[in-house]
Amino acid sequence: MNNQEDSSLDSNIEYIGQVALDYKYYSGKDLYSDGSEEELLDIVRHHGKEEYNRIIDEKNSWPVLYHLSDIRGNIVDWIPFTKEDSVLEIGAGCGAITGVLAKHAGHVDCIELSRARSLVNAERHKEFDNIKITVGNFQDIEKDIEKKYDYITLIGVLEYAASYINSKTPYDEFLNIIKSHLKPTGKIVIAIENKYGLKYWAGCREDHLGTYFSGIEGYVGVDSVKTFSKNGLIKLLTTAGLEDLSFYYPYPDYKLPLSIYSDDFLPQPKSLINNLRNFDSDRMLIFDESKVFDNLIEDGMFDIFSNSFLVIAGMGVQV
Repeated sequence: MNNQEDSSLDSNIEYIGQVALDYKYYSGKDLYSDGSEEELLDIVRHHGKEEYNRIIDEKNSWPVLYHLSDIRGNIVDWIPFTKEDSVLEIGAGCGAITGVLAKHAGHVDCIELSRARSLVNAERHKEFDNIKITVGNFQDIEKDIEKKYDYITLIGVLEYAASYINSKTPYDEFLNIIKSHLKPTGKIVIAIENKYGLKYWAGCREDHLGTYFSGIEGYVGVDSVKTFSKNGLIKLLTTAGLEDLSFYYPYPDYKLPLSIYSDDFLPQPKSLINNLRNFDSDRMLIFDESKVFDNLIEDGMFDIFSNSFLVIAGMGVQV
C-alpha cells in the first residue's frame, strides 16, 4: 500500500511527497510564528536546494538565512548517526536540521508546534521516506510515545522548557521526560546558548529577549526562557541522571557554526576572528572579542566563555 492509500485510512495524516504529517494533536491554530513561514514555503515549493544560497543573498533577510542556510546543519552533520539509529527531533521548526538527520539516520520522528513550519519542513524534504512530523504540543504528544530512541535532539529547545512544561522545575522535568523516551545507551543532543558567552559581554543582545546583558544578570523577572553556564548545564544534566557528558563548542555559535571545538581540540590563539556575524539585530561594540578570546584561550578559559554549547548526554549505560 503506498503513502497516498495509507493516508486515506487516517484523516489525521497528510503526505507531502513521502513525508508524513500527523495532525492528531494539532489544535488547529499555530501559537508560534516569526512571520516568515509563508515566504519560506513559497521558496521551498518553487526552488531547489541548490538555489537557496542565491535566494538568501538576494533576500538579505535574517529569517530566510536562519531557516534555509545549509550551515545550520553543521551542528549535527559530524555526529556518527547510522542507518540503524532512530532519532526524535523535538522542535523541528522549518527543517534546518531534519534533512541532515534523515540523511544519516534510519528514521526521524519530528515534533513541532507549528503547522506552518512543519509544511516548510515537509516540502523541502519531500523526497525522504524516513521522516514523520507530528504537529502539536510536546506535552500532549509525548504521553503517547511508546518507542525508545537512539538519539533525541534539542537544538535550541531546552531554553524554552518553562514555556511548555507546567512544573515548578520545568527544566528538570523536561529532561526527565526526554530521558524516559531514550534507549538505555541512547544520547540526548543539546545545542544552546551560553549565558556567559563572550559576545554578550561584548555588546550582543540576548538572543531570545533582544535585551542587553539579560543572561549575564540572571534573567531577572523572566520566567519564559533561560540559558545556562557550563557548570549550570552540568548540574542540570547530572541531576537528571545524565552523567555521561561530552561538551563541544560551536563557533561563532550553534546557529550558524563554522567550527566545532571540543575539550580535546580547542582553538588556538589568533583563530577566533569571525565575531561580528550579528545578522538578526544590532549590537554594541564594547571591546575587541578576538583579543579577549586570545587571552581566554591562553588562560584555559575558552570553554567557560564559548558563545554556545553542544552537549551530547547519556546515562552511561554500557552494553
